Amino acid sequence: MKMFKVLLLAGVVLAPAAVTAQAADLDPDVPAAADPAMMGLYLRADAGWSFLEWSGGNDDNAFVAGGGVGYRYSDNVRADITADWSGDYSIAPGAEISTTTVLGNVYFDWANDSMFTPYIGVGAGYGWVNGSGLAGDDSGFAVGAAAGISIDLTNNLAVDTGYRFRDIMVSGSDTKEHQATVGLRFSF
Repeated sequence: MKMFKVLLLAGVVLAPAAVTAQAADLDPDVPAAADPAMMGLYLRADAGWSFLEWSGGNDDNAFVAGGGVGYRYSDNVRADITADWSGDYSIAPGAEISTTTVLGNVYFDWANDSMFTPYIGVGAGYGWVNGSGLAGDDSGFAVGAAAGISIDLTNNLAVDTGYRFRDIMVSGSDTKEHQATVGLRFSF
């Protein structure tokens, strides 16, 4: 049932972008994207460091890794579904937690004539907090925000570096994370 909710939420996040892209194709007065070769599917992989801000125990930092699949709709709009894990935050003596999220994200890229493309993004989905010691397991609605710069290495490969914020809303204290990540995005 939880996976159904995640997939449903991802569909709600991605559907408006798909409808907008189709509408642009049907209306001859709407200009086409500058380079159709840059539109389409992409895969991403990210790694970095996450800083936990948690009122339920000690703040800590830990490794974060994730990946996803997405679609570029235009020079400025893309969307993806990502799964990210960060973990082994030490929140109290003998107690650790790790977090996992699945988010549907939408990004706005400031396309320009250079190899550097700044972007911002927002996401929503579901998250899980796994605890050991004094901490227990929990799950709930998750939100995210991102900002960064992608650097085109080739027509199909870009390095993505940026900041992400994630918040998993669980009973008790939410797990708020600030993350610095570097990743690769491969376009088909």
